[in-house]
Amino acid sequence: MLANKLSAASSSATLFFNTRNKFHFAKKIPSIANPFFCNSLRPITEWSFSKKICSRKMSVSRNVGPRASAEQLQDPDHLIDYTETFIFDCDGVIWKGDKLIDGVPETLDMLRSKGKRLVFVTNNSTKSRKQYGKKFETLGLDVKEEEIFASSFAAAAYLQSIDFPKDKKVYVVGEEGIQKELELAGFQYVGGPEDGEKKIELKPGFLMEHDENVGAVVVGFDRYFNYYKIQYATLCIRENPGCLFIATNRDAVTHLTDAQEWAGGGSMVGAVRGSTQREPLVVGKPSTFMMDYLAKKFSISKSQICMVGDRLDTDILFGQNGGCKTLLVLSGVTSLSMLQNPENDIQPDFYTNKISDFLSLKAPATA
Repeated sequence: MLANKLSAASSSATLFFNTRNKFHFAKKIPSIANPFFCNSLRPITEWSFSKKICSRKMSVSRNVGPRASAEQLQDPDHLIDYTETFIFDCDGVIWKGDKLIDGVPETLDMLRSKGKRLVFVTNNSTKSRKQYGKKFETLGLDVKEEEIFASSFAAAAYLQSIDFPKDKKVYVVGEEGIQKELELAGFQYVGGPEDGEKKIELKPGFLMEHDENVGAVVVGFDRYFNYYKIQYATLCIRENPGCLFIATNRDAVTHLTDAQEWAGGGSMVGAVRGSTQREPLVVGKPSTFMMDYLAKKFSISKSQICMVGDRLDTDILFGQNGGCKTLLVLSGVTSLSMLQNPENDIQPDFYTNKISDFLSLKAPATA
């Protein structure tokens, strides 16, 4: 039975789900306003299951307050010496579309020669970790699969972390990457690219059926997105008791080619959010879930990490939420004018043109 309490005067909502032999779910969602970016609601969630008690807190909020303006990177050697682990975004930092950004191989080789751990984190959920490994290889980069963390993997890892029942199904609004990661984690799934060909014949009295055993809907970037998927996801989230709404990311744009920006996964998430009136759990950047996962997996001290990315509201916020140093590169989405816009309150520690500046910039001479 669903009891839903909403208050227009409150910035939070509380939903309770109770089923006899299923699971109990409690959710609290405060909202934090961000005047510059459209992703203004950042959920903080708490889960509990009645049969097997499991709780998980995940925050994608950030400390709000004045920050000093970002410094242009002048002394990369100092940052390199300070840093034990570099976490790199991929699109806009390592490549654009299928084109490698100049100077990347030499930069990564230099950092490895200095004993630095390199990790690659992408919000793009279209590929699995194994598939991204092949892309790195195709571009001539020697990157191991265990150094790659895509939001497709994060969705499956999150479900594992909350002991999502294996007898429940996951409905996928997304592509093959999510499906492959769910399969590797032992979860059943339906949907995906296969539903891209399905259409709804709207006629009097038509009732669309859906699988009542779907316990989670995962929404990521989907080039096969259509009305059928919106409706199916909506029915699962609104009508299946305790059904989770998980987003791989809320990126507004992405780099499908190096010629221009394309609508990102946030547009698909926004459609389902609009029809369900539910805020999703974001497992990709800027959520702290992947940062916590990486810190635990590699036994990394977060104060010794530098997050390198091209987006303010995902990459830089991801690093700041995790307590890391942050470096913005201007080779992707964010331009210098966007960074210096007076209404932008997300400031990295440093900024530079591209990661190969690690090689070309020299420390200023001392008197």
